[in-house]
Amino acid sequence: MEFQRQVIRFLEKEIKTYMALALFFAKRDVKEHVRAGDKKVPIGPKFYKHRMKEAKKLVDELRRLIEATPLSQVH
Repeated sequence: MEFQRQVIRFLEKEIKTYMALALFFAKRDVKEHVRAGDKKVPIGPKFYKHRMKEAKKLVDELRRLIEATPLSQVH
């Protein structure tokens, strides 16, 4: 369960980073493409907003999992 809490803290920090990057790119009106392996991926405010949504979903799922775990299984 402690591992799940650490993951939640990490994701919450990532969400803040994504939020800052989305705001930065929105103000600069940046729409770039970068290479990710064999693909060209667009980087801009929408990319980071999408990443935020995914991270928030994971945080919610992990929190529900932690709350649903009985204390007798924590050991």
